[in-house]
Amino acid sequence: MKLGIDSYCFHRFFGEVYDGQPAPDRAMTMEDFIAFAVGLGVDGVSLESCFFPTMEPSWCRELKALLDDSGLERVYAWGHPQGLEDGTNRAALEDMVAQIDNAVLIGAKVMRVTPGPGRGDYRYLPRQPRLEVLAGWFTEAVRTAGPRGVKLAVENHGDYTAREMLWLVEAVGSPYFGVNFDTGNFLRLLDDPVGAMEKLAPYVFATHIKDLKVRRGVSPSEGFFFSSTPVGDGLVDMGRVLRLLAETGYDGLLAVEIDDLHPDYGYDEHAAVRRSIAELRRLAGACAAGPA
Repeated sequence: MKLGIDSYCFHRFFGEVYDGQPAPDRAMTMEDFIAFAVGLGVDGVSLESCFFPTMEPSWCRELKALLDDSGLERVYAWGHPQGLEDGTNRAALEDMVAQIDNAVLIGAKVMRVTPGPGRGDYRYLPRQPRLEVLAGWFTEAVRTAGPRGVKLAVENHGDYTAREMLWLVEAVGSPYFGVNFDTGNFLRLLDDPVGAMEKLAPYVFATHIKDLKVRRGVSPSEGFFFSSTPVGDGLVDMGRVLRLLAETGYDGLLAVEIDDLHPDYGYDEHAAVRRSIAELRRLAGACAAGPA
């Protein structure tokens, strides 16, 4: 199984500092991130396009050359922070489809996309009508992605359950439309990541391997009640999740992602990613060895 890192791990270094977070002592470029990934010996990267300094085709070609020289597989990640706003922002759909060209330019075969989250009280609005709009929009999008050889991987972006994600994938019904499986985002919906993988494993094109723990003294209504932590330190049964995925013959990236407003790793993202990759390497090795 191939290991990777999502560039969102370093969102503070790319200029996205949440309210209440300290600013980092330095900035990070995409070249810095790729050098860090190479130094860890991972197989690939998931690149958040929101952190690209430009969308100029010439820069995307330069990025492809760097990734090729570094021997890194890559996922083009679109949709942070609001995605398609749950089928309410047609302009976002047009932007998503336009960026399929960028995925091609950097040599990505998979493009992560997000349905939401929506704005305001979207969590309390009827869900099925939104899913039906999204199914129509993603059906449109694969008409562009498929002929370009790009698979769209929709992420459970802290909004839809595994059952709803399965409905969406089956409604689109295209070999070019599947799932970017985020282990932590399912847990944040109180949707068991193991049960979610049982439903979705055959449709997984990409992953975010994210672990969480309950933060004591924090209200469950707070977004960081489930706090980001290095892989292996949290609540997700990552070994079972990976075995289920391995059984399908999955050959994409296991991309570590850490995120949070107030993480338990002291804002030392580099150390947290290193620990996560070490644990993920151990777990992947156990999967390769087969049942104990």
